[in-house]
Amino acid sequence: MRIIAGRARGTQLLAPKGMDTRPTQDKVKESLFSMIQLDVPESRVLDLFGGSGALALESLSRGADSAVVVDKSREALDCIRKNVAKMRVEEMVTVLPMEWTQALLKCKQSGQRFDLVFLDPPYRMTELGEMCQKMLDMDLLLPGAMLVLEHRTGVELHMSAAFSLEKERTYGETQIHFYRLEEDTHES
Repeated sequence: MRIIAGRARGTQLLAPKGMDTRPTQDKVKESLFSMIQLDVPESRVLDLFGGSGALALESLSRGADSAVVVDKSREALDCIRKNVAKMRVEEMVTVLPMEWTQALLKCKQSGQRFDLVFLDPPYRMTELGEMCQKMLDMDLLLPGAMLVLEHRTGVELHMSAAFSLEKERTYGETQIHFYRLEEDTHES
């Protein structure tokens, strides 16, 4: 697993071992980032199930301003911290070692808002629509925010009308949906 493009191109990343983390394959990551390339520069990124931190770090390599990476697994957190150090982006990354619900509350309390969100939870977690709604309700999303949801093929997403589906792709057992927060449905 490596950084595909940008200033850290070619940097090898560590990935946690085990079944709870499924690092996004390089070819899938390359396709994903080609579809959101205009959303990445100067974005504030939230990677809610960080794993290795690869999606947030790829975003930073491609010009994102900052990233918050969340995970509760000790092994994943160790990999994330090592990968952040390897890329020398410590000042751009906040690592939150906690459950996703606690992380959203912490982001809310610190006044953070995001315009690029990655949701790639363990496959047993299927409530992605509820996660998106919670972020919206907590005012964590900036108008026009892009949300990238990666999940097992066939999972039904129940998304609020505030989000519009822009694209969807299937890669074997993995499906990725790209949703945009409608700008006129968000209160400033």
